[in-house]
Amino acid sequence: MRIAEILRSKGTAVATVPPDTTVRALLTVLADRNIGAVVVSPDGATIEGIVSERDVVRRLAVHGADLLDRPVAEIMTARVRTCGPDDHVSSLRDVMTEHRIRHMPVVSEDRLIGIVSIGDVVKSEITELATEREQLVDYLQGRY
Repeated sequence: MRIAEILRSKGTAVATVPPDTTVRALLTVLADRNIGAVVVSPDGATIEGIVSERDVVRRLAVHGADLLDRPVAEIMTARVRTCGPDDHVSSLRDVMTEHRIRHMPVVSEDRLIGIVSIGDVVKSEITELATEREQLVDYLQGRY
C-alpha cells in the first residue's frame, strides 16, 4: 500500500500555523482540531517545521508558563522528515518507528499535500492484513 491510498481515505487537510504564532495559539489549534501536531508554514504549502504536543510539554518543563507567549518557531522541529505519495506504507512505518516520529508531512513537488500519523499507518496495515486473511480463507475454502 502507498501513502496516496491513506490520503484518499483520510483526506488531505493539514493544520498549519505561521512561525510567529504563539505557543498559546498553537495549543488552541491542537485542542480545537483534536490533533497532536501542526506543520509550521508561512503559506500553507511550504514547510518550515513541525510542532507537536510533545514539543510543548518538554519546553514547558524548562521554560515554564513564559513559553506560552513565545513563537512556535522557537520550539518547532526545523529538520522535518517528509514522505511522498508514492512511498510504501511499510517503509514509512519503519522510518517512523526508528526515529520515533508520530506525524509525517506528505510532500509532492516541494508542496505540502497531506500528513500521515503513526495511527494512520497502523490502521492501513491492519486493513491490508485483514484483506489478505480474507483472500487466503476464500482460497483455502475454494471460493476463489
